[in-house]
Amino acid sequence: MDTPATSVSIRDLSLNFGTVAVLKGLDLDIQEGEFLVLLGPSGCGKSTLLNCIAGLMDVSDGQIFIKDRNVTWEEPKDRGIGMVFQSYALYPQMTVRGNLSFGLKTAGMAKDEIAKRVARTADVLQIEPLLDRKPSQLSGGQRQRVAIGRALVRDVDVFLFDEPLSNLDAKLRSELRVEIKRLHQKLANTMVYVTHDQIEAMTLADRIAVMRGGQIQQLDAPQTIYSRPVNRYVADFIGSPGMNFLSGAVEIKDGIPHFIAEGIDVSLSNYIFNGDAVAAGPAELGVRPEHIGVNSGEDWPYANTVAVEVVEPMGSDTLIWSKLGNQNISMRLPSERAPRVGDSVSIGFDPMRASLFDIATGARL
Repeated sequence: MDTPATSVSIRDLSLNFGTVAVLKGLDLDIQEGEFLVLLGPSGCGKSTLLNCIAGLMDVSDGQIFIKDRNVTWEEPKDRGIGMVFQSYALYPQMTVRGNLSFGLKTAGMAKDEIAKRVARTADVLQIEPLLDRKPSQLSGGQRQRVAIGRALVRDVDVFLFDEPLSNLDAKLRSELRVEIKRLHQKLANTMVYVTHDQIEAMTLADRIAVMRGGQIQQLDAPQTIYSRPVNRYVADFIGSPGMNFLSGAVEIKDGIPHFIAEGIDVSLSNYIFNGDAVAAGPAELGVRPEHIGVNSGEDWPYANTVAVEVVEPMGSDTLIWSKLGNQNISMRLPSERAPRVGDSVSIGFDPMRASLFDIATGARL
């Protein structure tokens, strides 16, 4: 099977603001037609990296290639990219048609070609009825569609999205998320998308680059990052509600590793460790709320009985809080099976679906 061509390649990229290192020796290959999401909290360097790819910031060191062409010092307009910003940045005095065509006109493109591209883009984004309106007459979602359209008309190789949905309400974000995914499937262009919203990242991405402190912590498919996070930081950032973390230690009993904490003894005989050698020592066991069975009747490798302390109805499912040993845990289950506060429930989970982390380094064991 042929390896997909590389669309964007970043080599040993660094960017400093004075003495502050914002990006630190980054290497990243983005495949042709891939939807890559840069995910992380504010200040992690994700938007800075996107701006470097776009040419809006000068790098301190390293190189950027787009379609095998070194564009490190080229102007944004010469890089073959289209960018969609968090703010719509539309010209208020122009109609939608004017906003879509303005960049093409200034580039000296022929009128018939401009009309063709605007019509094609309006059709793809389903904004034909809006072409003669001005931005003040549009909703937030419609304005963002126009902002996306302004990038699409350029017919570029790579689209860059800088948190394009963060100014919209939750319902509209959800709707436009689907539209962006449909758009990518229809166009098959390379898309690089920045967000701090892990739900956006999980639903949109072919691969996610989880960033922290100017470096990529993990680069992989969404399900791999969800199921096998490389460290505690990634495990904690991905998933809603968040992963449960139980503090304790790994001990070896009769040659079999166990996770031990107050009131907890979990055999790790079936756990897949990262390395061959299993060492005893302080550790954290991470278990996602949806991976804990409640009154399920299954024969779990680890089982216990706990008292329900808090019940949080969330519509289709319910989050319940309790204590395992002396540590808080949350569990998610279908709403029709929700217990009441004070009920005793049997819980269980398979350690193969859990994650074990070194307390000192945070790395997955």
